[in-house]
Amino acid sequence: MSELFDAVDALVASRATLPPPAERKRLRAAHGLTIDEVATALKVRRATVSGWEAGKTEPRPPERDAYARLLDKLAELYPVAPAPAAETAPAPETPAPATLTAVPTPAQPLPTESTSDDEVVSAPLEPQVPASDLARTLASATGSTATARRPGAKKAAPAGTPVGEGDPRFENGPLAVVDADADGQVVAYCRGGLVLDVPAKSLASLVEWTLAEGKLGQPKLSGPGRAADPLLVLTQAALERYGLPTELSAEEKDAGRIPEGHKVIKQLARAEWKLTKRGFGPWARIYRPATGSERACVQLCIPSWNALDTRFWGDAGQLPPAELARVLGVYAARVMTPRGSTAVSGLELMTALHPPTRASAPDENGKRTSEHNPGSLGKDPVDPAPCEAPDGHPVLADLPRFHVRGPAEKLFEEAYDWARPMTDEECTLRYLVGLDVNMAFAAGANGLTVGLGEPTRVTNPVFDPKLPGSWLVDLSHVDLSRVKVGKEWVELDGSLLPSPFTPKGDHPEGPAWYATPTVAYAQELGYDVKPTEAWVRYDNGRYLDGWYQRLRDAYLATMADLGVDADLSPEGFLTAMDGYKERDPELEIVVAAIKATVKGGLGKLRERPRGEGWRPGERWRALERPTWRPDIRAAVISRTRINLHRKIVKHAAATGQYPIAVLSDCVVYAANGPAPLDFLPYRDGKPLPGGFKLGINPGLVKHEGTQTVLWGEGVREQFDAPQLNFARFIKDGTVTAADNGE
Repeated sequence: MSELFDAVDALVASRATLPPPAERKRLRAAHGLTIDEVATALKVRRATVSGWEAGKTEPRPPERDAYARLLDKLAELYPVAPAPAAETAPAPETPAPATLTAVPTPAQPLPTESTSDDEVVSAPLEPQVPASDLARTLASATGSTATARRPGAKKAAPAGTPVGEGDPRFENGPLAVVDADADGQVVAYCRGGLVLDVPAKSLASLVEWTLAEGKLGQPKLSGPGRAADPLLVLTQAALERYGLPTELSAEEKDAGRIPEGHKVIKQLARAEWKLTKRGFGPWARIYRPATGSERACVQLCIPSWNALDTRFWGDAGQLPPAELARVLGVYAARVMTPRGSTAVSGLELMTALHPPTRASAPDENGKRTSEHNPGSLGKDPVDPAPCEAPDGHPVLADLPRFHVRGPAEKLFEEAYDWARPMTDEECTLRYLVGLDVNMAFAAGANGLTVGLGEPTRVTNPVFDPKLPGSWLVDLSHVDLSRVKVGKEWVELDGSLLPSPFTPKGDHPEGPAWYATPTVAYAQELGYDVKPTEAWVRYDNGRYLDGWYQRLRDAYLATMADLGVDADLSPEGFLTAMDGYKERDPELEIVVAAIKATVKGGLGKLRERPRGEGWRPGERWRALERPTWRPDIRAAVISRTRINLHRKIVKHAAATGQYPIAVLSDCVVYAANGPAPLDFLPYRDGKPLPGGFKLGINPGLVKHEGTQTVLWGEGVREQFDAPQLNFARFIKDGTVTAADNGE
């Protein structure tokens, strides 16, 4: 019997109410305890306790039990005088839905660098369990017979899951992970520890239940936009319960869907539900045609069908339902409800923030019509300029077959992949230290003016750095041995620098097509530019600003939850980054997904044909999207590469140090010490203006990894590759023959 009592005590303690974050800090300080002392006693990190007191994270069992006991004892010693009645009056109690087994507590907004009304980010709070449900759970634990099965006995979502205030239509959050037990009982795990009973016996009735009773979805991200459709994530047990395969066959994987004749699809058709053109695959949409402004659409995510690609979502697809609901819920709250792969979500986020149309002002009869939404890409696709089009595009149909376009015919703005042999002096140093730019491509999009409409051809134009477009210009006269840094001319060793004008770092040999940021940088370095031709876009704007800000805020808020704040000192930042992934592996998955959303969304702007019997010269499906814009992708990559080169030049001018290798957003230097602060020119804690600065904000840098110079020389000798790109391997030092192209 004592074991049963211990189990009951532990269960009650696991749901013990904790005081607000400010009160936790007050109680600790009142007793003269330091954060380190509390952390040592509870056997957690200092940053963990700091997060509890800041309200950024919440403790989980078993630490939660001990922390609650500590605070209870301190509250007895240091009580607070009661506040005036007007301030302590409880808010009216809101009745819980009939299917609700855990009631969420409203969360406080999490402070972020920039949060608009449409970008509320909620801090994680622990769910509270009603006494009636707790009694039933305790009865079950002691062997008593309950009158009805309740999912409250299942494991709820971990603490630290945000529950956002918002539209009452979506009070249960944007999504649910649907699972079934051995008895066939179906439950839905939502954000904040909510567990809903699902009475649906078929997939068609599950969709009906979701729209009628589930209260799932997400408010729109912009005024003219629309609310996000509810997302259901089906576990393997749920797939079995609803008659779907737990895994796709080889043929189904190739097709990306199950056959149209599948019995479940027939059931949906009988219930008058439709599927989109992509059919019933890993990310399926089930809908009925909209009536007026009312939508009836539910999206499915099926992890066991590879909906959550491990390259971008790590092990998310293997998580238990409650933990998966937490991961996807945090991503949805801070980015958006996933609508497909991270790449698809990145592209959809652009449209959600800038919908193509809006309602017009009412006419004399009070009627509104749909009109173009200023600042958006519109609802109709736009063909690129010939130089911006990838090979095989219809605008290039007149080119001879097998014609290979050179730099004077094709815009080629890509990320860096450059390396050089080390000098004799660099070989005497001990280490190779890699720096990685945080969210480099997101930073490249920030504040960038891009074209919104069709391109216009201009001959012999005067270059305008504020006008987005593609320019045919000869930059071979730009000499990196003598450039302007600010207003001063400086002498550099140009042979040790990559060219800013080509992805491989080669010096240009004649006229070539460049995006506006690349040509503007040639001017910044002190050289005249004289384009002979251009395709410019007079209809333009800062289309990606809101996209950048939302992803930046999501990234910073999640990294802060992991103990890496934006206001840390350089030393504190390096310490906080050490092992941050292990502090909360689930939130680390969210960080990786946010990064993948940036890169994947930009990549989707120039999506290539994906089979479907396509032949060169024919249109492919992606071309029908207004968001198929290779010129925007090129401009972002151009600016990202230029941003990195500018830092490299300023660092070289101030220190005489030059990079050994550059790969995309990673740069490697030879140094005498193994850490970034061993060679970065910090003075009194302040970095070189315009150079490399340690920090978590997008555009700042972190430590990517360190290897020895002997390792580097040994690898190059082993593969007989004097210019092997160390930036590709600096993180863990592992190099294989395949990595070297063998």
